[in-house]
Amino acid sequence: MSGKKIVLTGMQPTGKLHLGNLLGAINNWRRMLDGYDCLFFLADQHAITMPHIPAELRKNTADCVAQYIACGLDPARCKIFLQSQVIGHTELMWILSCLTPIGQLERMTQFKDKSKKIGESLCSGLLFYPVLMAADILLYGADFVPVGEDQKQHLEVTRDIAQKFNNTYSETFTVPEPHIGQAGARVMSLQNPLAKMSKSEKNQNGLIGVADSDDLIRKKIAAAVTDSGGTIEFDEVNKPGISNLLNIYAAVAEVSVGEAVEQFSSLGNYAPFKRIVADAIVAKIAPIREKYGEIAGDREYLLSVFRAGREDAQRRANKMMAKVYRKVGFVIE
Repeated sequence: MSGKKIVLTGMQPTGKLHLGNLLGAINNWRRMLDGYDCLFFLADQHAITMPHIPAELRKNTADCVAQYIACGLDPARCKIFLQSQVIGHTELMWILSCLTPIGQLERMTQFKDKSKKIGESLCSGLLFYPVLMAADILLYGADFVPVGEDQKQHLEVTRDIAQKFNNTYSETFTVPEPHIGQAGARVMSLQNPLAKMSKSEKNQNGLIGVADSDDLIRKKIAAAVTDSGGTIEFDEVNKPGISNLLNIYAAVAEVSVGEAVEQFSSLGNYAPFKRIVADAIVAKIAPIREKYGEIAGDREYLLSVFRAGREDAQRRANKMMAKVYRKVGFVIE
């Protein structure tokens, strides 16, 4: 082990990575590679809590890993692995679930929201989702976990569970802290600038994928929702569409929003503004797309990444599970 603090994060392998993932999260993860012991995993066990097509899940998982690497998560400087390939996640989840009050899980905002939408057909896996997330984190002794707004409540449950286990069986788990990196760009949907860009968007014109072609990027930006009037100014309340495009441009061109506004303020209408924004995004995405194409077509390389990540993760998991089994009273030979 390196002696560095451990950072761990995961993402479900559903859909394709998009510009919001890159600018809001992955860029921050990439900045951590030298300063931390970084573990990144694909949460494929979480992914089956909703209806899915197995063949698509397998393909999306490999595609997501290739996209992670293309976006700068170098496997030589971090570990990338698949949740389902490491023995310990679900075993630890069961032990932790025996300490977690069911009422606490039923009060989770995400569970309540999905219960209202799905009703009685909601699977029990969604109820225990936060416990599996806790197992994912505690299994590796993570010191820090980068989380978005939608996962903060789940991390609090992880901290509660870790403290309860430590109080019940003696000090065992590191109680993780949220990692607050540099403020990433807040990228909104191109079709609904009041909502975040999301992999689950029904209208795919609302997002820019990291594997989108140059022409497709330009078409999506040209069709992006804007606002009445022709002035280019940053006003998220009255001009959310233009403000979103300014935010995106500033992030990919690596300038401040103020500098972007100054650059475009003299333009008479939105068309030339959109063309320049599209060109900047194309310049950012094109090398990622090219690298992704090379990696996705190299099955042996991807398998070697999976293997190296799995072997490292399994060593860590075995060490933690031996400690946990001993603490709870299981017989260990």
